[in-house]
Amino acid sequence: MKNTAPVWALGTMSGTSLDGVDAALVLTDGHRIEAFGRTGYRAYSDAERAVLRAALGKWPDDAGVAGAAEIVEGVHAELMATFPEAEVIGFHGQTLAHAPHGRGTHQAGNGGLLAAALERTVVWDFRSSDIELGGEGAPLAPFYHFACARWVGADAPLAFLNLGGVGNLTWLDPGQPGPDVPGACLAFDTGPANAPLNDLMQARRGAAQDEGGALAASAEPDADIVARFLEHPYFLKMPPKSLDRDAFAALADAVADLPDARAAATLAACAVAAVARGMEHCPAPPEHLLVAGGGRHNAAMMAGLARALPCPVAPVEAAGLDGDMLEAQAFAYLAVRVLRGLPTSAPGTTGVAAPVGGGRISRPDTG
Repeated sequence: MKNTAPVWALGTMSGTSLDGVDAALVLTDGHRIEAFGRTGYRAYSDAERAVLRAALGKWPDDAGVAGAAEIVEGVHAELMATFPEAEVIGFHGQTLAHAPHGRGTHQAGNGGLLAAALERTVVWDFRSSDIELGGEGAPLAPFYHFACARWVGADAPLAFLNLGGVGNLTWLDPGQPGPDVPGACLAFDTGPANAPLNDLMQARRGAAQDEGGALAASAEPDADIVARFLEHPYFLKMPPKSLDRDAFAALADAVADLPDARAAATLAACAVAAVARGMEHCPAPPEHLLVAGGGRHNAAMMAGLARALPCPVAPVEAAGLDGDMLEAQAFAYLAVRVLRGLPTSAPGTTGVAAPVGGGRISRPDTG
């Protein structure tokens, strides 16, 4: 008989903001969330982050990628080893390049090596199957968002916004029988979020981020730059759609002549404007927008969202969820779905032709 009992799964996530690795345990059968477990975090050192940053935009055989992958594998193995109770591990890896209608997608890190080193089953390479079948390969958290909506008892359309390096939005109807049913989920990348601001802070002040959004909140954005930003053809595309971290690299040039505070305020305003434009695609106004990711700590972004959107905006903690760990938890949940042959994406979330299960399974004895 096929095993359908809940298992403790560990998910890890190293986002495009390059701050570090999140890890979180979820007890799940691949459908329902039964319980949340321990969480952990391992920050990248400045030296590690520099190697990863230098590898951004590169593909598997490019110079510098092997060194980046070694860092990703080593840091993840170090953190994963502190969770001996995990029965399966979902390993996302570090996205270095994403071109779903070009070369594909590239997440550095080999799950087979981690399975052998940790002597546990590792599910990884979550995006390739979706792309091979015509999907964007991203975002992949929406099915987990659907489970979260059920867990918090939502009974009306709800939206989740993750403000990582890139912003991504999930609109969902928890009244539908499952996340892969037509009309249950719509998801897409909204535009740049923390990545341009983090890059600005690193370049100008040697800081990893604008802590709390204090710098961005201290000045007024340049409205002309924000308006030109919204003329980008990406905003005319219908979802589902996805972005590479550096798809809006021209933003750095646009704010190059602004003082630090005004440049930060402008980049935060661009992130907000992208979300507001994205919300226009929702089938119906959500009852609430719940925000996860580092951007929810940015006072300028959160205040801007509250002004710009037609629904209440709150951090996911307001619903009893962990906004720092939602993405890591998602890959724990997806790992169990992969093991049990369940779809991990659908036409409404990635534009794939039909619901598909992604992920590669590496076991300690087979790699």
